[in-house]
Amino acid sequence: MTSADRPLALSMGEPAGIGPEITLKAWAARKAERLPVFFAVGAPALYRAQAARLGLDVPLHEIGSPEDAARVFERGLPVLAVSLATDVEPGILAPRNAPAVMQAIDIACDLTLAGRVAGMVTNPIHKRALYEAGLQVPGHTEYLAARTGGATPVMMLSCPGLRVVPVTVHEPLARVATSLTTAMIAEKGVILAKSLRRDLGIARPRIAVAGLNPHAGEEGHIGREEIDIITPALAAVREAGAEVFGPLPPDTMFHAAARTRYDAALCMYHDQALIPLKTLDFERGVNTTLGLTIVRTSPDHGTALDIAGRGLAHPGSLIEAIRLAGEIARHRATS
Repeated sequence: MTSADRPLALSMGEPAGIGPEITLKAWAARKAERLPVFFAVGAPALYRAQAARLGLDVPLHEIGSPEDAARVFERGLPVLAVSLATDVEPGILAPRNAPAVMQAIDIACDLTLAGRVAGMVTNPIHKRALYEAGLQVPGHTEYLAARTGGATPVMMLSCPGLRVVPVTVHEPLARVATSLTTAMIAEKGVILAKSLRRDLGIARPRIAVAGLNPHAGEEGHIGREEIDIITPALAAVREAGAEVFGPLPPDTMFHAAARTRYDAALCMYHDQALIPLKTLDFERGVNTTLGLTIVRTSPDHGTALDIAGRGLAHPGSLIEAIRLAGEIARHRATS
């Protein structure tokens, strides 16, 4: 089996959230969506209970190894078993299950590192529950970066028609301007350029860079960050083989005609990147971690405890995350 033919591992995520539901729905949509082979790393009883609760016709097949997934995939959802400490009530957190959530992540990560799966797709976790269980880092991204060698992780959000990378992520808006540095922008821009080539097969990526201030500072009249901090970083991104445009006025970067001129946008802060993406296609956003030695994608939404177990969860984001992980794995296998 070549690396491109290996299955994808889907970690369970928070068992009381919508992860089990959207995993079942993604398998049910596998033919219509032409998805690659994947399997769940989680509790078989959890998926069975959710399928019965929601009336989903999704048979389950427990597997002993990733290599068994392809054999049963067309007949049912393959599940590599992880045991929960206690029963799950949708929408209600059970802290005793937090170790199982982490175990599912670790198994998927280890299988990916070992080359036995093509990549991992992480279902949403509930950070507070995991913090109480001892998680020492802000979330999935930082945890996986540490487990895979400590590389600088870069969060790319994408949907059909748009890819964005925020330079600062969960930073209070009042601190963004003082947090930005030329080195930070250059590092994330270079990782983005290299990833677009390696992971998506774009030979010469086109990257649009957003300014921080209105009208990209108007040549220093509305702020000098574009002149003093952002522009000096762009030479390094160009040296990484990308065409770079900017700094551009953020309010004119995201309309339909503008988006045809670049392959990804490098944005200065969280909402500058995520508001246009989620406005454009809220239900199909994907979070991809660039810069890792492994392939990792995730739905761009949370655990949605308020609708868990009610059949209302839309699987579109997970479906796109599975599709993109398969695409990245194929490009890496042939590069």
